[in-house]
Amino acid sequence: MSKSKRLMELMMTVNRKRKFTVKELANEFAVSPRTILRDLQELSELGVPLYSEVGPHGGYQVLRERILPPIAFTEHEAIAIFFAIHALRHYVSLPFEAESASVLSKFYNYMSGDIRDRIDQMKNRVDFVTPARQADSPFLSILLDAAVQQKIVLIDYKAKEGTSCRKIQPLGIYANNGLWYCPAYCFLREDLRVFRCDRIQSAVYDSSDMKPMDLWHIHLGNRKTLARLEEECVDLYVELSKEGVQRSETELCLASLLHIQEDGSGWLQGDFPKSDIPYLARLFIGLGNDATVKNPPELVECMKRMLSELLAKYDAY
Repeated sequence: MSKSKRLMELMMTVNRKRKFTVKELANEFAVSPRTILRDLQELSELGVPLYSEVGPHGGYQVLRERILPPIAFTEHEAIAIFFAIHALRHYVSLPFEAESASVLSKFYNYMSGDIRDRIDQMKNRVDFVTPARQADSPFLSILLDAAVQQKIVLIDYKAKEGTSCRKIQPLGIYANNGLWYCPAYCFLREDLRVFRCDRIQSAVYDSSDMKPMDLWHIHLGNRKTLARLEEECVDLYVELSKEGVQRSETELCLASLLHIQEDGSGWLQGDFPKSDIPYLARLFIGLGNDATVKNPPELVECMKRMLSELLAKYDAY
């Protein structure tokens, strides 16, 4: 076996085994222990996170952060991955910010010169526009980790009413219109709530004996389920012009309620959290004649009240 092939197979082997001895690897690859030691040194220099332990039960271990074996990408696949990560630069905060920068650097620096030239030419020709927000969300990593591992997090949350201490069990995190949100079970409210991540002032794992809930059946893939479970809902029905449909498509919270007709017009229909009526009122006022709210009556009244207050504001001029 050639050295290059042995190094590649050795990389995959240690990544799979996690803990091993030089003797075990020497027997497996039919080479001397000295050769394995040299190979391990080369893998370490290439970035494989190895460390050794001394003693009768010692050996080598791979640190928690594994590395993937070499993967071959076509030119178009590599460019697609580069720009998928490049698009995240608009966000002030990411749950894997340092890792994203590292991946982007590796992809760019290890590509051939002609592919790098092509990427440089495309950078100013393609973009994924996201509103530039200054709001920082420094606790995305712990919220995401807690959602994956079903853990409880203690947070200080700043809302309009003031700052409160909450115990929450995150369901996940998602980005919308440049901001990050965390749907979670709130133990204070004994129900599901959606928290804006930039309003979370601190976040640590809960150290009490409180047991996490079994929430595996609730996930971000079913927004209607989240909306129904979150709180009391109202039945929304709004008729939309073609332009209204296009603008509604940009609102993540409306996407699952949108129905489009052949001529491009459409309507919104479905359940929506009652507490979001003020938000919906502002949204549909902004759509002007491109949206006609038919239901619920509470939303129509809220829009009338907001428009009356707006008119009164300018009556003095």
